[in-house]
This record gives sequence, structure tokens and C-alpha cells, in this order.
Amino acid sequence: MNLKFLFFAFLAFWFFVAPSEAQKDPKAKTVLDAMSQKFQGMKGFTANFEYTFQDEEGAGDQQSGEVAVLGNKYRLKLPDQEIYNDGKTVWTFIQTGGYKEVTIDDATLMEDELTPSNIYTLYQSGFNYKLLADKTYQGKPISTVELTALKSNAPFKQVRLLVEKSTQQLLGWEMFDGQGGVFTYSFKNLKASPSLPSSYFFFDLKKYPGIEVIDLR
Repeated sequence: MNLKFLFFAFLAFWFFVAPSEAQKDPKAKTVLDAMSQKFQGMKGFTANFEYTFQDEEGAGDQQSGEVAVLGNKYRLKLPDQEIYNDGKTVWTFIQTGGYKEVTIDDATLMEDELTPSNIYTLYQSGFNYKLLADKTYQGKPISTVELTALKSNAPFKQVRLLVEKSTQQLLGWEMFDGQGGVFTYSFKNLKASPSLPSSYFFFDLKKYPGIEVIDLR
């Protein structure tokens, strides 16, 4: 399965018409607002993450990676692949064996998708949400908020955000595709990094002479 697709399944929802306020749980909104303010106040952060996928028959996949975010910029490190976004351009760099390739896209084409830089505000438009029963995750007490997309043909029907009670940090989330598939992501070693250089989010073609370039802009 293509890792870029998998990541943007984590990081490929669309925003829909906003629901009425009556369909939103105010207790859940309190948790979501606190989480959003926490991460936006950090300006930037780095973290390791683990990804698992399990289909309705129990078959699955597991991967790990690293993510860095600064405002609307982000960089992802995945096995054999890195994704750079400097706020204007997205580079998907694949390096496996002796083969190297980079695909270039316009970042504005991803403004409506779930990405590392907007995951903390996705609930603000297009979803119902409710607070589920408290539980423990990674050995920590958490609040679980379930988001439900309104559009019937949405690629993912539900998302559950796992928010640590004491810090308001987003520890992980679960995405359900409505066909028995579950995507699970968890953050580890999350650190505030407000001073990451802008160059960290820019892919420099000059450093990779002979690389195959697919420019989709």
C-alpha cells in the first residue's frame, strides 16, 4: 500500500458543510478547544509517531516515522519516503535502493485535507462531535472525543481523538473508514520546537543530482 496514501489517510478527509451547534457536545468542545489552543501555542513541535492499519478481517500493517511542524509547514519522515511542505510547495521524496524520485505539488491543493498542520483545528468545521467515556491510553488518563463527518460518502466516517487530561496534548487518534478498516496513530516524544528553521521544510533539488522529478504544479 502506498505510504503517501497511508499518511494522508492519517494526515485525507475533506471539510464539509458545518453542522448545527445543537449537534455538538459542549463538553467535547471544551476538550477540543483546550487541545487546539495547546498546540497552536506551541508554534512548532517535533514527535515520533507509530501507525497501524487493520482491516475487517484482522490483517494489518505497522509503520513508524517522525514529524515536525512549524505553523503551516511540516516535514514527515517515513520508511523510504519523506514529505516536505514549506507552506507553498509539497515535495514527496522517495528513496529506495539506488532509486530516487521527487513529486512536486502545489500546497494549496491540500488546504482542505487533513495534514499535520491542521489536525488540531479540523473539528471546527464540518463535524459532529461528542465526548466518550474516559479511559487510559499509554498509561495516562485521557478524554476521548469522537468526530463524525456529515457527508455520507466521506472516505472516513469517524475519528476518535485521544487527548491527555492533564496536559491537553493529543496523544493519538483512530480513523474508521466505515468498511471495517481502522487507522491508528500515536505520538511519542512530542517536544515543542518553535525555532525550527524554514529551510528544514524545503526540499533542495540541488542536493540530489540526477533525481527523477515529477512536477505536477
